[in-house]
Amino acid sequence: MPTYYAYLRVSRDGQDPENQKLGLLEYANSRGFAPLHIEEEIASRAKDWRKRKIGRLIEQAQRGDVILTPEFSRIAGSALAALEILKAASERGLIVHVTKQQIVMDGSLQSDIMATVLGLAAQIERHFIQTRTKEALQVARQRGKTLGRPKGSTASYYKLDDRIQEVQAFVNLGLSQRRAAELLGVSPNTLRLFIKRRRIKPTGTQPTVTMPEPTA
Repeated sequence: MPTYYAYLRVSRDGQDPENQKLGLLEYANSRGFAPLHIEEEIASRAKDWRKRKIGRLIEQAQRGDVILTPEFSRIAGSALAALEILKAASERGLIVHVTKQQIVMDGSLQSDIMATVLGLAAQIERHFIQTRTKEALQVARQRGKTLGRPKGSTASYYKLDDRIQEVQAFVNLGLSQRRAAELLGVSPNTLRLFIKRRRIKPTGTQPTVTMPEPTA
């Protein structure tokens, strides 16, 4: 017999999650999904999803178990992260119900189509991230900031010392350290130690993205 879970990612803006919980319970009751174990946590873009409750939930759930969530945005804060989570759930044989859209990610044709749509959204998001990063670097250069390795650096940080403006841009964009590390081609631990050593924090300045006009 499967175990039934509900996952709710709550925003920090004071959004009341009670209505969403009620919707999850009504959905579960209408389908006989009982008992329902509800997992709730505060949203955090900086924390990788594998280290959040959703990551632990996917890890502990068994093949055939069911996870309910009110909408895709309640799983993760970006299409990239949502796609990774759904892929991990699928690989473990879990069934994900997105209750508001009445979507069941169970390996069916409908779920495959939805996964394709999410994949496209993730590609678009990745393009935006790359564009915003390039613009952030350009803004930094225009302000007269120079790249380089500070005196006294240890050998293990040479590679990222030369890319400190890129690291700062990723931090400003709110990317998870795991995702930023992938884009930089280093391990998450290397990036974490570098950010800690250089005391890199968000500056609150994010460049805007200007999309090109369509050509005739």
